[in-house]
Amino acid sequence: MSRKVTDKAVANRPRHLRTIIVGSGFAGLGLAIRLAQQGRDDFLVLERGSDVGGTWRDNTYPGAACDVPSHLYSYSFALNPGWSRSFSRQSEIQAYIQGVADKYNVRDKHLFDCDVTSAHWNSEAARWEITTSRGNFTADTVVSAVGALCEPNLPDIKGINSYEGEIFHSARWNHDSDLTGKRVAVIGTGASAIQIVPAIAGKVAHLDVYQRTAPWLLPRLDRPYTLPERLAFKHIPGVQRLSRAAIYAARETQVVGLAKFPALMRGFEALAKAKLQLEIRDPELRKKVTPNFRIGCKRMLISNEYYPALDRDNVDVVTDGIAEIRANSIVTADGTEREVDAIVVATGFHVTDSPTYQTIFGRDGRSLTEVFDEIGQQGYKGSAIANYPNMFFLLGPNVGLGHTSMVYMIESQINYIADALATVERKGLRTVEVRREEQDAYNSDLQRKLVKSVWSTGGCASWYLDKHGNNTTLWPDFTFEFRRITRKFDIDAYDTTTAADAPERTDLKVVTAP
Repeated sequence: MSRKVTDKAVANRPRHLRTIIVGSGFAGLGLAIRLAQQGRDDFLVLERGSDVGGTWRDNTYPGAACDVPSHLYSYSFALNPGWSRSFSRQSEIQAYIQGVADKYNVRDKHLFDCDVTSAHWNSEAARWEITTSRGNFTADTVVSAVGALCEPNLPDIKGINSYEGEIFHSARWNHDSDLTGKRVAVIGTGASAIQIVPAIAGKVAHLDVYQRTAPWLLPRLDRPYTLPERLAFKHIPGVQRLSRAAIYAARETQVVGLAKFPALMRGFEALAKAKLQLEIRDPELRKKVTPNFRIGCKRMLISNEYYPALDRDNVDVVTDGIAEIRANSIVTADGTEREVDAIVVATGFHVTDSPTYQTIFGRDGRSLTEVFDEIGQQGYKGSAIANYPNMFFLLGPNVGLGHTSMVYMIESQINYIADALATVERKGLRTVEVRREEQDAYNSDLQRKLVKSVWSTGGCASWYLDKHGNNTTLWPDFTFEFRRITRKFDIDAYDTTTAADAPERTDLKVVTAP
């Protein structure tokens, strides 16, 4: 064999790394920074987008903003004294994430515009084989940091593909489309829709809001920060951390009603009803948008503009189900046909059935989709799943929240996973895999706690639930309890092997690209 052919074969071999992180939102970026700080240089972040930011890079629809106060919705190690207001908007959050990536100098550890198409566990070689749009890789360990709010959920409506007007999902907003003076339909009344509707209601000729379930709304206590406040946050030691701690404590009190004693949510419900009474003048409209379930059962939303927007003369709330979409109109179940020039689909995301699960294949060759289809979306501390050795998950099963900052949960998981990687290296482990009995016991405890929560007793169906009817999305306790159980990697819950357990191989050659 010629030297030229040999060199070409070596060059075409997959690039091998110690750790590959998939996704660079708050979670993936945070772990990348931690690994860099610990001197673990042999890692790479594969990101399908063209920049860091995740959901804050992708969701650029009019009115996009966070429903968690700014000082809490940030990394604890990278506080931002320059937030302009108490609830930040999308562009400011994205700029913050970009700034953190630059400050900690981890952009060169990213491969952008790289879509991971499959990840297979090779038991013989004890490594992951990863196929992407930008070449193939192998890794000792893979960390999935693919967030729950990244795969748009498109509704299965008869005729939707035959619509001839403009149509796009809220998470894929078409900024080349000018909705001014047009007849527009918004399908959905969730967290994105309640921000989009007020942002466009004043510019469109007519707006139809298609509502399947009315959401509960609470006041949005949003205001710009004054110059003295921003100066204090920046120059007086401890002021910003004290503000952050106070926000955290106030938010954490909601857990008592949400997860432990749902009857306590009646106070929030009374506040929401008073808000509804004050902001909707029309009695018929008020009746339409009054929820029929306990507050908190679905995600609680905050807005001061949504109800007034619905009360506008050029806005109609449609509660009859959509039967069909035609070339230039929407037909509801009662036979009414409404002509529209553009449709905004605000129907959320694939959370418990993410398409990314179809691309990850574990020790027995089954995809995550197949495993979850059989047993439901289950994991261990939201960070590991039986049958998937040397793989960890950020924002895995039952890590979601309905009351406070996900960044707190992300940082808890970063502690756990970073300690796991350090443990593997320190002990010279070849593989680590959570034991099924540990995972089963953990999930039994979770579901026992969830039975008495408002998410189970509040009388609603939500995207928190999987096809088996289990809440596999939310954490049913105080977040500081999650921080406690993820403080250290509990290796006793895992099956492990060392290099001494590996079968002798003479035909494997690791090639590490520069």
